[in-house]
Amino acid sequence: MSEKTIKFEIVTPERVVLKEQVAQVTVPTKQGEITVLPNHIPLVAGLMPGVIEIVKENGNSEIMSVSGGFIEVSKNKVVILADTAEMAEEIDEKRVIEAREKAEATVKDLRHFDRERFANINAGIAKELARSRAVKRWKKIKKVD
Repeated sequence: MSEKTIKFEIVTPERVVLKEQVAQVTVPTKQGEITVLPNHIPLVAGLMPGVIEIVKENGNSEIMSVSGGFIEVSKNKVVILADTAEMAEEIDEKRVIEAREKAEATVKDLRHFDRERFANINAGIAKELARSRAVKRWKKIKKVD
């Protein structure tokens, strides 16, 4: 393990999404986007739906979508416990657009709904928007059309 890297792990209830040494990690926290570099101060924070960008030792970037969760930073180690997380290249952009449109239509069609259902629908929309942003950023980095 190099002093120029961080041990990074992102885990969901279903699987370990990624586990490797990285140069830096940028995540969407509830207080704003942060970038964790080697020797970062210890930290625990809640995550917002959004895009995580990882810069590997070789300088290449990896993009993933996260729907929420927590990040823990300790001595040169970052662990993310995510509700859901996907590598951008795993995301089907067409299905993301369809899911977001369906969720938005559901909100428009509801005349009477409770707060819990409204919150769940909004969380679904936020998740799909995060997935969409992850795919777009990944395509831009990888120069994919």
